[in-house]
Amino acid sequence: MSVAVQHGPAGEVTLELTPGQSLAERHHLAARDLRDATGLWRLCWTLAMLDIRLRYRGSILGPFWLTLSTGLMVGAMGLIYSTLFRMQMHEYFPFLTVSLVLWGFVGTLVSDACYGFTAAERTIRSVRMPFALYAGRIVLRNLLVLAHNTLVIIVVDLFEWTGPGTGIVLAVPALALWIVDSLAVAVLLGALCARFRDIPPIVASVMQMAFFVTPIIWQPKLVGVHQWLLPFNPFYSLLDILRAPLLGQVPDAVVYLSALGYSIVLCAAAWVLFARVRGRIAFWV
Repeated sequence: MSVAVQHGPAGEVTLELTPGQSLAERHHLAARDLRDATGLWRLCWTLAMLDIRLRYRGSILGPFWLTLSTGLMVGAMGLIYSTLFRMQMHEYFPFLTVSLVLWGFVGTLVSDACYGFTAAERTIRSVRMPFALYAGRIVLRNLLVLAHNTLVIIVVDLFEWTGPGTGIVLAVPALALWIVDSLAVAVLLGALCARFRDIPPIVASVMQMAFFVTPIIWQPKLVGVHQWLLPFNPFYSLLDILRAPLLGQVPDAVVYLSALGYSIVLCAAAWVLFARVRGRIAFWV
């Protein structure tokens, strides 16, 4: 509801109450916000690069410190868990490497998304910019870090693996779906966590549990005849559509369908929420 003040010729003041924006108007403003953010992609790139420079300011290796730590973790966990699970090193090492690199992107993205709007509180209150720009900034920043961490996959490829082969082309649409889902996660969690400050700890706990119940440090074949239950885990389906092509495999049709279904639900929820609360985010932060 909006309030309009009208001054009459005799000096009287009239308050006119009018209904708030309709549902169609909200969706129109949300679409315009997304369109304006797309037009500012150069600014989004600059802000993402600035975030990385500020995070690793004064560091010699910069973001490659994360790459180094990921490589050391892969080496240590590969030696331990390949022995515990009684698996061949040349088979387990590539799986673990790709899984940890991709999960590192997912985990960091979700964590950053929780504070996507609240961390930009001063900017939101002082500069008029599309809210989708802040979500794009988070996604692009984490994609740059993911690009650095692919060096770990390349190193393991040289020593333990023959490469993905022609199946790598399937990773292109999977990565595109990941980017769309990442934007949806950044918008959804950014708005929810700006309104309810108790959500970030809950999300952190859920992500920690998801790490252990999702085939990341253990292979799907270890569950035996119960593999049909894995697509009910959205993290497994969305992870495997990109991980399998990088390992030279082709995901099952069930995995593709479930991943697409989860993505549709995620994007629909993010869009409905964003269209509804976009005008309130500046007051919540």
